[in-house]
Amino acid sequence: MSNPIERETVVSAIVDILREAETVLPQDVVDSLQKAASEETSPVAKEQLEAILKNVEIAGSRGVPICQDTGILIFFVELGRKVSLDFSLEDAILEGVRKATKSIPLRPNAVDPISRVNSGDNSGAGIPDIKYELTEGSSLKITVAPKGAGSENMSAIKMLNPTEKDRIRNFVLETVLNAGGKPCPPIIVGVGIGGSFDKAARLAKSALLRNVDDMDEEEQSLLEDINSLGIGPMGLGGKTTALAVHIKKAHCHTASLPVAVNIQCWANRHASVTLGGDE
Repeated sequence: MSNPIERETVVSAIVDILREAETVLPQDVVDSLQKAASEETSPVAKEQLEAILKNVEIAGSRGVPICQDTGILIFFVELGRKVSLDFSLEDAILEGVRKATKSIPLRPNAVDPISRVNSGDNSGAGIPDIKYELTEGSSLKITVAPKGAGSENMSAIKMLNPTEKDRIRNFVLETVLNAGGKPCPPIIVGVGIGGSFDKAARLAKSALLRNVDDMDEEEQSLLEDINSLGIGPMGLGGKTTALAVHIKKAHCHTASLPVAVNIQCWANRHASVTLGGDE
């Protein structure tokens, strides 16, 4: 038997994970920032990192958003094949967003792309940004990842030729170099390689959800190259331009090589909840 999932349970859970994501930075990110601060040799860079850590401490203790840019709200949904919902999941998520916007509160960021009319409650046109994945079992897992515009605006995608594999590394480095201090470094860099035009971007964004310390040799090498650029915290110079590089790959067409770079600021905010499941 599986536990039934009620609409109001989802709505309340959305409010809860939004509050957590917006006010509490994941511990792996905090640990990485502390490590960077302890190893930084530039007085200015160390001061910036210490200010970031103080900001995180105040936000957590007071239950207020870590950053005034509470982001565009992006959801990752893992839906068990045995889950049966008698309500619209998207509508429930949107109601949770509206309630969270008012109660946390969140800055209303969702606007019409052309008229720039603000929805006032982060619901936009009633079309939430949700990435779905079917999984086994009877549980529903929802992850929210608020994404600020300062970092999102510096992200990039490029359709390389299959013979240009050696350009991938340079494209990542060029993207970070061009971003400079605009995405509020130290950053986390998500890289999507393969798939299609949109799949590469989705790979890059979902890569940002990984633990910052979870890097293989290829990712660690790219991180070292990025940090050698000397951009540093807040673009003021220093050893730490990025905290992590995470790469996700997918098969692509034989005539194509999509590469996407999704940049995240130091406030790599995300939180999850799992509902339902077997009794």
